[in-house]
Amino acid sequence: MSVEFWDERFAANEYIYGKSPNSYFKSKLDKLNSGKILLPAEGEGRNAVYAAINGWDVYCFDQSISAMEKAEILASENMVNINYLIADADEVYYKHDFDVVAFIFSHFPNHNTLRKISNFTKENGHVIFECFSKKQIKYQLEFNSGGPNNIDLLFSLNDVGKIFRDFEILELSEVEVNLNEGNYHNGPASVIRFNGVKK
Repeated sequence: MSVEFWDERFAANEYIYGKSPNSYFKSKLDKLNSGKILLPAEGEGRNAVYAAINGWDVYCFDQSISAMEKAEILASENMVNINYLIADADEVYYKHDFDVVAFIFSHFPNHNTLRKISNFTKENGHVIFECFSKKQIKYQLEFNSGGPNNIDLLFSLNDVGKIFRDFEILELSEVEVNLNEGNYHNGPASVIRFNGVKK
C-alpha cells in the first residue's frame, strides 16, 4: 500500500490502532532487561512509547509523516523520547547493535525486507514478531478484523522460519487471537508469533 494510503489513514484524529501496546509485544518485552530497540513500520507509536516508558532506548521508522506526528504527540503526552525516522523499509540502515527488533504487524511487499532488518539485531539479541497469517484472509471476510487483503503480504509458519533462520527459536506458533487494537485491528484474527535469539 502506498505512502498516500497510510498518510490518509493515519490523518484521523483518533489513534486508529489504539494507544496501548500490542499484547504479545508487551508480554515478551516485559521479560527483558531494557536496552536498545528497533520498531519497523511503527505507525502511531503505541509500542515505541510503551518501550520508552519502560526505559528502552527506542528507534523506529515508518513511511508515513502523519504516523510520525501522532507518535511524537503520544511520546510527549507520556514524557518520553523516541527516535522516529521517515524511511522506506528497503532502504533504511542502522548499525547492527539492537538488543531487540520487534516486528508488530510489519507487512512488507518482500519478506526479504524483514530478514534484512532482523540483521540489525546484535548477537544474542531478540526478535519479537507478530503478524497476520495467510489464514487471516478468511478472518477478514468473516470478522473484518484487519490486515492486508493480499495473501502475498501475509505469513505462513514456513515463511517465518526461513526469514529468521539465523535465530534460535524460542517460540514459533500460529494462533487465533481476539484483537482489540483500535478501529482496524478488532475481532478474531489469525496471527503468526515468533520470538528468537540471534545466534
